[in-house]
Amino acid sequence: MVDVGDSAPDFTAPRVEDGIDTVTLSEELDDAPIVLAFFPAAFTGTCTDEMCTFRDQLANFESVGATVFGVSVDLPFTLEEFGRQHDLSFPMVSDANHDLIHAYDVVDAFDDVGIDEIARRSVFVVDADGAVTYRWLADNPGEEPPYDEVREAATTAAE
Repeated sequence: MVDVGDSAPDFTAPRVEDGIDTVTLSEELDDAPIVLAFFPAAFTGTCTDEMCTFRDQLANFESVGATVFGVSVDLPFTLEEFGRQHDLSFPMVSDANHDLIHAYDVVDAFDDVGIDEIARRSVFVVDADGAVTYRWLADNPGEEPPYDEVREAATTAAE
């Protein structure tokens, strides 16, 4: 399991932000700290609430120079529509191949409908050196991150 003090697993994955391109974590470290907010699935209740809360609090993260990425196993096209419908003003990362959820060890399942692998709701803050400085993992699917704690972790990582 990726923990505080570990090097954040690098990745290249589809990024959705004003279209679809790719993002490589190690190339984004100049814009650190990086907040990676993993969520199970677009268009679901708690996930929508979570991403909209990050949207509403984005100025708090930007004020300390932090870049927020929402990460899920949804296809880029799904994330593009999700972002459009909810005016999400930060990039979304598609982990449709499930590489990131395995690299960060945040694999969960939605057994009720037979989905074997989704992202466990979790947040990682990565500093400019590529080190994980904060980790939060949900204990249950309906739990949202402690946004103030995440913002403080990003502030500390920016110093």
